[in-house]
Amino acid sequence: MFRLKVKEVAQAKGYNISTLSRTSDVPLSTIRRAWHEPQYEIKLATLHKIAKTLGVRTIDLIEDVDD
Repeated sequence: MFRLKVKEVAQAKGYNISTLSRTSDVPLSTIRRAWHEPQYEIKLATLHKIAKTLGVRTIDLIEDVDD
């Protein structure tokens, strides 16, 4: 199982939901789901866009967790 770390990484870099959506060109609804639902099954291409905006690797936004 995995957990998204979009919220933690974005906040550490000074982003909020709306700013991250605007700067990454990812719909607000998608950012909101990734932010509030850590098990959200986001497309890898979308996660890559978010990571690029945050200046991190895509893998840095995913955490492997036990079931």
